[in-house]
Amino acid sequence: MTSITTADIARTVEAHLQTIASELRPDVLSALVAARQDETNPMAQRTLDTLIENAKIAAKAGVPLCQDTGTAWVLVELAADAQADLRGLQAAIDQAVQRNFTAHGLRASTVRDAYSNRSNPGTNLPAFVELVHRPDTDAGMSADSGKVICKDDRVATIHTMLKGAGTDNSGCVAMLNPSSGEAGIEQLLLDTLHKRASMTCPPLIIGIGIGGTFDSVAGLSKRALLRPINSSAAGQQTADLEQRLLQVVNATGIGSAALGGNTTALAVHVHTAPSHIASLPAAINLHCHSLRTRTTHLNQDGCILPSGLTA
Repeated sequence: MTSITTADIARTVEAHLQTIASELRPDVLSALVAARQDETNPMAQRTLDTLIENAKIAAKAGVPLCQDTGTAWVLVELAADAQADLRGLQAAIDQAVQRNFTAHGLRASTVRDAYSNRSNPGTNLPAFVELVHRPDTDAGMSADSGKVICKDDRVATIHTMLKGAGTDNSGCVAMLNPSSGEAGIEQLLLDTLHKRASMTCPPLIIGIGIGGTFDSVAGLSKRALLRPINSSAAGQQTADLEQRLLQVVNATGIGSAALGGNTTALAVHVHTAPSHIASLPAAINLHCHSLRTRTTHLNQDGCILPSGLTA
């Protein structure tokens, strides 16, 4: 049986990077258009018109949606029984990132060390790479439509995200008391919004992680951003929570560009996980309207699988 290889993943990431900085996810653009149709605040209407026009110009001209072209985050999900040879994966992805940032004139936004050496290497390296295994029953988060159609089952899913500092700087992790429950999570979300929404360029897409451990709950909130807008969490209880929190967020009236209006967030996505009996880990990940992600499913031969969704 042929294995998924480093070359398969690096080639997929490189394909994502060809357009990710300049082409807004279609589901996000559609959500902006829908928000504009429902908006009653004149200032917010003008703001949303500008954001929609910006997205169209960026895609047509091949220029970045935002001057902060972000750090590159790559999440590789492997099926539990996947055959894979991933030697040299970090180096291969780093090469793909450096080539694309140089070729497209994107701003290099990393420093060599956050504490001891804040000089810029000029390469936007390293890429931040994560490798996880998922259950065979996991249906995945989203997928790009592929040009090559293969027959085998999905065994690898590659997500690429460009994430700017405004979104990461607005995040929050808290270890709540389990008795805090939903009310505590809602209050954490509102506190984070009132402190930081204005510097995160709303309307927002909000990822919320609940569960895991102190070091993993932020990852849950980040992965929640990969889900397409208008999709629901797998469990009905979590899906209902998402809708309640979205209503709470939009009732704040913060609005587009924090200038007021009906739409502070386009979506709230919640990912949950087991945790210690004495903990309720929670993470809030505020993301701006320029949500730049791509996702592709591969089969065992490294070929792109078909999907009805481009994200």
